[in-house]
Order: sequence, then structure tokens, then C-alpha cells
Amino acid sequence: MTAALSFSDLTRFKTFAHELADEAGKVILPYFRQSLDIVNKHQDGGFDPVTEADGRAEEAIRALIRRYFPDHGIMGEEYGLERGRSSLTWVIDPIDGTRAFMCGMAQWGTLIALNDGVRPVVGVLDQPYTRERWCGGGGECEFRHEGEAPMRLRTRRGLRLADATLTTTSPVGYFNETEQRAFWALSNETRLTRFGGDCYAYGLLAHGLIDVIVESSLKAWDVQALIPIVEDAGGVITDWNGRPCVDGGQVVACGDPALLRQVLQVLADAR
Repeated sequence: MTAALSFSDLTRFKTFAHELADEAGKVILPYFRQSLDIVNKHQDGGFDPVTEADGRAEEAIRALIRRYFPDHGIMGEEYGLERGRSSLTWVIDPIDGTRAFMCGMAQWGTLIALNDGVRPVVGVLDQPYTRERWCGGGGECEFRHEGEAPMRLRTRRGLRLADATLTTTSPVGYFNETEQRAFWALSNETRLTRFGGDCYAYGLLAHGLIDVIVESSLKAWDVQALIPIVEDAGGVITDWNGRPCVDGGQVVACGDPALLRQVLQVLADAR
């Protein structure tokens, strides 16, 4: 069941999402570029790091949601799903890009989404160190940078694939061999390919600075906050078959919806 949200409800929840991001940033920043104890969540020889900052930030976010919206559900990377009595669920990743975070790089962020029972209707990407924040919801994508007036964002349009900039977080770490082959085939069709970025790259796509993002092995909390940001900036975000990607998995984001069919075809042909 979905929740029918009024404009005033949506505005209230967007304001609250900003408050959650503010609180998470206060918890996270004292840990950034400090000596960290890293725990590997993988038991099979892989590497999936988590730090104390991840856990404490998610705890802070959950505490505020329970205080102000106790009926709402919560799904988070570190503490899983806490079902609510409402159809509304907050989907959170306290630090998306923990690998970048532990290396002192700034390409990470806090992701906060509100799902209405079917799809995310509010999404916030916050980078507290650079004091940058993207927020989508209600048909508008807004960018805030401390000390500056909020800016409404639009993605870049009208490019050929041959002139596009393509990114992925890692060309090897999240792709299997078949997906790697498809990614490199797409890379050969574009003008420029860059690596790294995690969630931060989606903010740059909303800015019109990146044109195509291709990822795999994502979880719901990795992508749900990014969907309203990309779509409300004028872009499109789907799985590799053009279907909804709210549960993660293989994800493609295009700033220009006209590029999506071509991108999906290249990926399909190479698999």
C-alpha cells in the first residue's frame, strides 16, 4: 500500500530529511580523516568495510525518526529493516562510500530516502565535509552549498553518446566478468570515463557535469535517495533492462533520457 502524500506532507518530510542529514553530519565529521578502526563485514574473503562513524550516524538518524515519526518504518545498511505501522519507510545509508571515507577522500555522502510503499518520494544526498547537499522530491531537485542561495538543478541534455562522460565507482570491484565486458564496451562509445564517486557522482549528474553512470551490486539503501534527485533534475535511473531499480542491483543513470535506450542497447549487446 502507498501513502497518498499531500504537498504539505511532502514539504514537511523534506524538511525533516534535511534535519536528519544535519544530525548525521555532526556525528560523522569528527571521524573523517582520523585514525579509524575498520571492520570487514565480509566473511568470504571479500572486503566490505564499516567504521564506528557508520554505526553511530545510523543510530542518530534512527533515534530522530523514532522520536518524531514512530509509525514509520526504517531500513538502513547497518541495522537492517525495522517495520512500521505506516506504509512510509525511511531508507538510509549513513556513509555511502565508506572506502572513500576511510581513505580520506571526499567522494562519499549520507543518503536519506522516504519510500511511500512503492518508490522513494524524497531523497537527500549530503556531503557534510564539503557542505554540499542535494535534495529531490515533488518534481524539484535542489542543491545547497553553505553560504550560497539554493540552486535548482537540471541535467545536461542534447549530447550524443560519443560526447558523453561516463562514470562508475569501480570498473572491477562491483562487476562480474560479463558486466565488466559490457561496461568497457560502453566506455569505448563515450568521450570520457572516470572512476570513483559512489553516491557523489549522482549529484554531479544532477548538476549536468556527468552524463551516464553505470553500477552493479547496489542495495536498496545505495540507490533510493538518488532516484528522486536524478529524476527531479530531469534525468532517468533504471536497472540495466530499463526497469525500476528501487531494490538496487544493476543501475544505470542518464542525465538525458534520450541516451538511455542507446546505453542499454550497448550494455545488452556486450553481454
